Amino acid sequence: MKNIRWLHRSGLIAVLAALLVTSACATAPYTGRRQLLLTSEGHENTLGYQAFSQIQKQYKVSHDPQLNELVNRVGRRIAEAANRPDYRWEFVVFEDNTPNAFCLPGGKVGIFTGILKYTQDEPGLAVVISHEVAHALVRHAGERMSQSMMAQLGSLGLGVAMAGQNPYAAQAAQQIYGLGATVGVLLPYSRKQELEADEVGLILMAKAGYDPEAAVGFWERMVAGSKGRPKPPPFLSTHPTDQRRIQDIQRMLPRIKEKYYQKQ
Repeated sequence: MKNIRWLHRSGLIAVLAALLVTSACATAPYTGRRQLLLTSEGHENTLGYQAFSQIQKQYKVSHDPQLNELVNRVGRRIAEAANRPDYRWEFVVFEDNTPNAFCLPGGKVGIFTGILKYTQDEPGLAVVISHEVAHALVRHAGERMSQSMMAQLGSLGLGVAMAGQNPYAAQAAQQIYGLGATVGVLLPYSRKQELEADEVGLILMAKAGYDPEAAVGFWERMVAGSKGRPKPPPFLSTHPTDQRRIQDIQRMLPRIKEKYYQKQ
């Protein structure tokens, strides 16, 4: 009788997972890749606005007028190319030596001053902003949330199926499932998202009137600047290898320049 109940519950979870997957398919803009999105874009944007408020409390905001003018000028051009007037676009410079930048759902963009030694000029900055904006346009944060939800649902189903079994065996099964979900699905998918953001970012640059060739120089400078720093093995990394990224960008450039780039 218990076995029947376990099977019944597991079956319900499997059916629920199947319904979620079939009803939540979307298509990524520009690339046409099929996506799993279990959250609404409005909900993602709300979370993005809330997170941005917290980040502004955590990091010191730069008030350098020239730097802010540059970041906002480049950001507005990329935002216009993105053609999402429903986003609450905002471009903020944070005084932090970390070479990083981000764009949260809904158009909140943060640039850390530590990345400016690699951008060097306006086209270099456009590489960074367009790449981060691409993450928001393609709703990568929503995908990550959806993948996490599916992983949790699978973990729940496994827990139901293992109910009443040896507790040590059940715990080991959960750990194996968690490792498989992270290494086998979530992290590799993140690498795919990074390469997709590179592609969409190049398109946004070209549409905004920036020569996307600048991306090669920027990433080469990033590679040179990261030499000697410890890195995780590629299969555990959320980013593609440096060589793979640069090769893919060089491969995409002729097509993107021909289709989107109009010299000003």
